[in-house]
Amino acid sequence: MTIYFVSRHPGATAWAQEEGIAVDQQLDHMDINLIRTGDTVIGSLPVNLAAEVCARGARYLHMSINLPARLRGVELSVDQMRECSARLEEFSIKQMG
Repeated sequence: MTIYFVSRHPGATAWAQEEGIAVDQQLDHMDINLIRTGDTVIGSLPVNLAAEVCARGARYLHMSINLPARLRGVELSVDQMRECSARLEEFSIKQMG
């Protein structure tokens, strides 16, 4: 069982490290072919990829953040992530079609 952290943002990676989130492998982009039953994927994935993670029997922990409009498109620092209430939330997503 592997814990993947998927993010290309240095602030998000630093935030996870400072929060003590255990990670086995950090990825800049999701490679769905790596995911096996029992794995955990942490990130902010598009819903179709998050659904595929769940369909493969893995857990999906979404990195949620309350991002104000003024910070859209900005590389956030660890402090900015905390100010925006960064947190991990588990989702189970199923494609209906």
